[in-house]
Amino acid sequence: MTDLSLDALERERLCDLLNELGPEAPTLLEPWTTHDLAAHLVIREHDYRAAPGLVIPGAWGRFAERRRQALTRTDYAALLTTIRSGPPRGFFRLGWVRRIANLNEFFVHHEDVRRANGLGQRTNAAELDDALWRNVGSARWFLARRLRGAGLELEWMGTTKLVRARRGTPTARLAGLPGELLLYLFGRQDAAIVDVSGPPEAVAAVERARFGM
Repeated sequence: MTDLSLDALERERLCDLLNELGPEAPTLLEPWTTHDLAAHLVIREHDYRAAPGLVIPGAWGRFAERRRQALTRTDYAALLTTIRSGPPRGFFRLGWVRRIANLNEFFVHHEDVRRANGLGQRTNAAELDDALWRNVGSARWFLARRLRGAGLELEWMGTTKLVRARRGTPTARLAGLPGELLLYLFGRQDAAIVDVSGPPEAVAAVERARFGM
């Protein structure tokens, strides 16, 4: 398994689960259903006018949301077929985009669906854990940018691997498997299986921080 196949595997697994659960199943992104999430994924890769609004607030964000809501009134199975077709020509086929942005996107949204529907933590293949740890490290400064009043270290639980996500004192440590760390840093704190340790004031700062894109 290569890094460039991991995003495709997560894409396929997510689509299989979306198909199995149908369009009205819950996700961690309340009040979004699986139909809402499928529409989001299609906008992200196939609507170049609206896609920037998924991360840019204001008028562009409102435009993207209108486009996404319109897609939720289209056939769910057709949306899944579009997602399964893979990234279109252009930006989303670039190697670094597939290794980082696409893998993160499909892994996190796969877990958004799994955990909202009573499916627990997965045991990932070693190649996937390695890739997710690499992605945690490459995005750690950005994802922890809103943390105030404390530093933050990230530990791959059960190994000696450790990176600093934010400088500062006192310093908290967030420990977990790579996928759990990624979920936490993407704003899924309540769902991620992690351990936060350190001085009480540092732990409190981490627990009240707004992580994510």
